[in-house]
Amino acid sequence: MIPVNEFRSITTEQNPKFRVLKPWWDVLSEYLGIAMLMIGVFGCTVQLTQEKISCLPNRFTDLSRGDVDCSHLREHKENESMWQYAITKRLSPNIVEVFGRKNGLDIHQYDFVNHFCYERAVHWYGKYFPYLALIHSMIFMVASSFWFKFPGTSSKIEMFVIILGKCFDSPWTTRAISEVSEERREERTVSWRKNSMTKSTIDDDTVTLIRSSVKSNSDQKSAETAASLLDKKEGEQAKALFEKVKKFRTHVEEADLLYLMYVLQTALKVFKFALITMYSVVSVPNIQIVVMCSVPPDLTGFGTFCCNYNKAHLFSKLAYCYICFVGVYGMLCVYSLYWLFHRPLKEYSFEAVRLETGINDIPDVKNDFAFLLHLSDQYDTLYSKRFAVFLSEVSESRLRQVNLNNEWTTQKLCTRLARNVSERLELHLFKLPGLPDTVFEIPDVESLKLEMINNVTIPGSITQLKSLQEISLIHSPAKLQLAALSHLRENLKVLHLTFESPDQVPLWMYTLQNLEELHLSGPLSNELSRSPTLDTLRELKHLRVLMLHCKLTKIPPSTVDVSGQLLRLCIHNEGTRLQVFNSLKKLVNLAALELTGCRLERIPSAVFSLSHLKELDLRENRLTSIEEILSLQHCRRLTTLRLWHNDISCISEHVSKLRALETLDMSWNKIRRLPARLCYCTKLRHLDLSHNQLTSLPSEIGILQCLQFLSVAYNSLESLPEELFSCKRLKVLALGNNSISVLSPRVMNLAHLVRLELRGNRLESLPAEIGNCISLKLAALIVEDGLIELLPPDVKGKMKDR
Repeated sequence: MIPVNEFRSITTEQNPKFRVLKPWWDVLSEYLGIAMLMIGVFGCTVQLTQEKISCLPNRFTDLSRGDVDCSHLREHKENESMWQYAITKRLSPNIVEVFGRKNGLDIHQYDFVNHFCYERAVHWYGKYFPYLALIHSMIFMVASSFWFKFPGTSSKIEMFVIILGKCFDSPWTTRAISEVSEERREERTVSWRKNSMTKSTIDDDTVTLIRSSVKSNSDQKSAETAASLLDKKEGEQAKALFEKVKKFRTHVEEADLLYLMYVLQTALKVFKFALITMYSVVSVPNIQIVVMCSVPPDLTGFGTFCCNYNKAHLFSKLAYCYICFVGVYGMLCVYSLYWLFHRPLKEYSFEAVRLETGINDIPDVKNDFAFLLHLSDQYDTLYSKRFAVFLSEVSESRLRQVNLNNEWTTQKLCTRLARNVSERLELHLFKLPGLPDTVFEIPDVESLKLEMINNVTIPGSITQLKSLQEISLIHSPAKLQLAALSHLRENLKVLHLTFESPDQVPLWMYTLQNLEELHLSGPLSNELSRSPTLDTLRELKHLRVLMLHCKLTKIPPSTVDVSGQLLRLCIHNEGTRLQVFNSLKKLVNLAALELTGCRLERIPSAVFSLSHLKELDLRENRLTSIEEILSLQHCRRLTTLRLWHNDISCISEHVSKLRALETLDMSWNKIRRLPARLCYCTKLRHLDLSHNQLTSLPSEIGILQCLQFLSVAYNSLESLPEELFSCKRLKVLALGNNSISVLSPRVMNLAHLVRLELRGNRLESLPAEIGNCISLKLAALIVEDGLIELLPPDVKGKMKDR
């Protein structure tokens, strides 16, 4: 006998997890298939183990019509007289001896006739019914599970079932749903309290306080929940699960192969059902117990045999039972087809899940992904609800935040604290997947620098950073929660933004009413300067410093909106020509102007109208002369003029008109001669003429009695005027990389000198009087080592001890 377990491999029971893709009709169909298979196996067993047919010759012959059929056997009655056909011998009046009929046939003839009549007389359906039932049942079962085995679909199904199970069991699923439920419960609580207080005439401030109190409690509960429900390992597993869901969705949503395969196998089962029903209903009545068989008389002497098909009664009952099972099976298949075509199974909407869970960004899916979810819904709708959590970007960002908090603890962040150039205590975070909440647990942070961090959302907990005054967002687009925006509007003083496209400039930037410094670095084009977003600079009522590291063709008109309070404007144009300066004239209170890399060939005339200007920096341009420097005398408060990194070859005599000038930087130019009139700028404290082509210094340089810094390094000086050493307030004197051969002993007059650079000249010795520069230490004397060795030992010792 064939064990049923041999057919087990053609079903899906090898992977019990596949049951989530079996709707109720497939489960019932599977049991019906097993029942039909049992009928077929049982019929085949009976067919193979028992005698098939038994035949006897028919002795009755109608001379006019030939052989008489065997119908008299079917119509025989029990009370019919036996003496009509029996051979008897009377032994007494009441006792008769009965003798059986002898046919004169041997066993071999009977065997031959039995086999001959079985093949010729028994109806084909009666002979092959068990085999047909077995084959059809196997086809039904194979058709039901074929898509679980087909190479093009089995991998997708297996991956879906694995991911679905992991999503269902993941602690993050429970955490995400419970968090949203808690938030919605709190919203309802706040709404109820607000309505209650409105009825009792309580003011809005109290409502706000209650709302904040509820929020703080929920934050505390959320933190406790995070600690108790999700550890670091589980967080990493959930993160990997999000990636698997993304890849699976991309792979499966591209086609509808699974849907088509399921439709085809269901259609095949319906076709098989119709075929089996049609021929079985017609053929079952032909299964008869007694059949007549005609055999050639020359073989046995008899022309007609009456045969008893001893399994006919059993097979007839099994056939009717099998037809009933097939009928129910077929009705289920028809219902399955109705379900397939009646509903849009290639689209799956999570609208109900979004309403129930409150996670509103769960996307709808299509094609095979949608079909698999429809099937899992027939098993249990809870699967799709928990699976939907891993389709939500909000849920993924929350998980990322939890993992980030687990990795970046407060102790670890404290090791990143350092003082920046503004002497603020700065926390610098680089290339993190997000902003850890633990950042807001360090109240001493004064500056927050985020570099190359995506998906930054600054929460309301930033209010805990009472000392925060500066934020730098370097390629880190950020969004603000309402509470965070309110806090930053009142407390933020300095904002640095570096971006790759104008769209990344956040709109909340223009609402920071107490902002004092704004630094923008990115591709702000001329078209963007006319966009409405920059027109909102008028909201920055306390803006003092505006720095634009961009490529502009004109000064943005929106700067006029802050003309009343703007004190410093810096434009780093990266070699793009700046042509239009109309807005510059309206910045009447501007005290510092920096135009760098703007390809300027002359000083813009708009500068001369800035009567409050104190600092002017025009470095890295294309200035060749400064004849218009005379017009700068209208800037009566100008104290700093930086024209370094240009192509200036001479300095105009009119430079002496700049009476208030204290700092002049003309390094990295092509100046050959220094006009004597420059020395009449008697307030000069800082003069940098390094990296030029000077061959001499005017003797009038001794007039600069306020001079504290002088650099003429990297020139072609051969000697120094003695008057130079009359500038007794000099602290730094840079003379390196020239052709100076002698240093005057009058260097001793420079009592305030703290640094002296002489390296790269033609000096053969140093005057011993250099030791009388009471503020100059040996380490601050920059000269070749050989020249220091030539100094007297007492001079070296004196300079070392300072």
